[in-house]
Amino acid sequence: MGALDLILSTAGGETRRFRVATLLLAVSVLSLASAYYFQFVLNLPPCQLCLIQRWPFYAAIPAAALAAWTSGRAPAVSRILLALIGLGFLAGAGVAAFHAGVEWKFWPGLAGCSNTFSTVDNADAFLQRLQQVQVVSCEEAAWRFAGISLAGWNVPLSLILAILAFTGVVGRGKNARS
Repeated sequence: MGALDLILSTAGGETRRFRVATLLLAVSVLSLASAYYFQFVLNLPPCQLCLIQRWPFYAAIPAAALAAWTSGRAPAVSRILLALIGLGFLAGAGVAAFHAGVEWKFWPGLAGCSNTFSTVDNADAFLQRLQQVQVVSCEEAAWRFAGISLAGWNVPLSLILAILAFTGVVGRGKNARS
């Protein structure tokens, strides 16, 4: 029996919501730990879009902990939290897909994602612009695995986590009301 089979088994809604919330919490913590490993141990600083992609994981940690805690105490609250987590991960998948498209040059990135300079009129304007420039470009993948960047891998991960969160919202079997 696989991990998802265990989570999505016909156990009561309370148990399923608790398991889903706990798994979302664990995966969020591990994902952020991995991001910090790449950033600080492998010295691959994140770009602006990389940092935005972390937001759903940051939000999921306290929300999933609260959803697990309320799974038996306040089922409606637990469902709402899981639904919000699912929506957050859907948004995160969208940002990750956008970022991957920027890396593949399908479309331009955000204004703050480029490390190129626009035309400046004088040295003062140049120095002012130099202080505001972001060194890490969103257009170049810092690392790839199997030809896919971390942003590219974040798309399916975030989609899977969104689907998982939504499975905790909907009921199944005879215990669907709980």
